[in-house]
Amino acid sequence: MTDRLPVVTVLTAPDEAPPPGLDQLNGRAEVRMSADTEQLASQLPGTDVLLVTDFRTDAVLEAWPVADRLDWVHATSAGVDALLFPGMRESDVALTNARGIFDRPIAEYVLGLILAFAKDTRGNIELQQAGEWRHRDTERIDHKQVLVVGAGAIGGEIARLCGAAGMQVEGIARTAREVPDFAAVHAIENLHTRLPHADYVVVAAPLNRATEHLFNAEAFQAMKPTARFINVGRGPIADTDALVRALRSGEIAGAGLDVFEEEPLPADHPLWELSNAILSAHMAGDFTGWRAALIDQFMTNFDRWQTGQPLHNLVDKKRGAVPPRGTVAAPT
Repeated sequence: MTDRLPVVTVLTAPDEAPPPGLDQLNGRAEVRMSADTEQLASQLPGTDVLLVTDFRTDAVLEAWPVADRLDWVHATSAGVDALLFPGMRESDVALTNARGIFDRPIAEYVLGLILAFAKDTRGNIELQQAGEWRHRDTERIDHKQVLVVGAGAIGGEIARLCGAAGMQVEGIARTAREVPDFAAVHAIENLHTRLPHADYVVVAAPLNRATEHLFNAEAFQAMKPTARFINVGRGPIADTDALVRALRSGEIAGAGLDVFEEEPLPADHPLWELSNAILSAHMAGDFTGWRAALIDQFMTNFDRWQTGQPLHNLVDKKRGAVPPRGTVAAPT
């Protein structure tokens, strides 16, 4: 390292305040702030580290040609699909993500949705609002079958919590392998043979060419009519039109959706009207204090970067995700 302070450029969404904790860089780096493509294009030349807090952004792609000394890009999200454009994939720039911050909160959220469906929480709220006393029987989740699509860190935590609740959990991944907390993990080619066995299908996979519209009409037709579909991965993994048809026709019993092909979800979208759908605004992992936790995680990696140590959460840019623990990212 020279005496020159490294330059850290922070890219936020246009309407987003800077994340708390950036003052930890005071005296250790020159910090530049950007909120759109034009600002980023002016700030990126000379930047050593790019911190991206907007997981939907196209600004990095558009400003990429002026990145003249960039060494490392860190995304404060688990998904990095917006950053995996060809220039990034083919470069020597390191890419890391926020694996570990959202695993447990998202798993809690999924278990909460499963319980909400099983205990008909939506029905209870509607009856309460109507002032109507109506006794019903509800379902148990013990011994129910869960299929988690995506056996990475988030999927593994979902499997652990669902297993602790007495559910039987299988997984789907790129390849079949043994993973703790899963009864079995099957290759993605076997998805449609496993769907008919699942009471709950949970998507926790990254978005890439193999997973985009993985859940299409054929996939929903393969599910039990009593099954529920939960997506906490990325919206485009499910074909929204096919999902709406499956929910309306009774091909599946319900859906819990935290992510959507179009975000924010338009106010006139048919999903809002479906009584067998539970929707939330891409918030499954967002717990009180999560923004500060993300910057603390970044600072730990910044310390490693400055001292030449291997970075945590290094994304395999060919796979589009951090490799399973115990393996390493493929060379760029």
